[in-house]
Parts: sequence; structure tokens; C-alpha cells
Amino acid sequence: VIMAMGFLEVAGYGTALYAMDKACKATDIRILGIDTINPKDSSANIPLTVQVKFEGSVSDVKIATQTAHEAALKFNTEQEIITSVIDNPYEGTSQLGKITKVKIKG
Repeated sequence: VIMAMGFLEVAGYGTALYAMDKACKATDIRILGIDTINPKDSSANIPLTVQVKFEGSVSDVKIATQTAHEAALKFNTEQEIITSVIDNPYEGTSQLGKITKVKIKG
């Protein structure tokens, strides 16, 4: 199976969870990690920005990315959503995806 990694970045933790729930129900993907990327000192007056990293087959990741993007539009504007897919990542790349602030069970 050809593997890929997908990324979803949105404003708001609830938005990320909602979008990834839709993506996981639409395809066979596995969430690797969830990170927040705001400054630790809260110096920037911006909404909580969350990035979700996930993996699966190339086709599943592409579908999941599109599904998550469409779901996130319910809460975010187009400018607040970033998605990306890495087809056939180098060995070890998925290990970087597992560096996360949220402990993933399973």
C-alpha cells in the first residue's frame, strides 16, 4: 500500500476535532498527532491554532484532507484552513508526525 501523510491546520481545537471526526468516518486514516502552534507566552492575539497529522493510503489521505477542509469551513474561513498531503514520505517522516502535545491511544 502506498502511504501518505496529511496535515490539517485550523483555528480552534473544536474545529480540528469536528473536521477530523468527519475525515475519519469518510476514509481509513490514522491520526498520528495533534499540536497547537501558538506562542507559549500568549504574546500574539490570535485564536488557538491546531494542526492534526494523519496517515493512510494516498487516496484515503487525499479524501480525508478534502473532507476535513470542507468540514472546517463550518467554523473557519477559507483563509484560516491549511491542508497538505505528502505522498510517499521518506522513512522516518511518520515518526516526526507522532511528536504531539495530545497523547494518542491505540
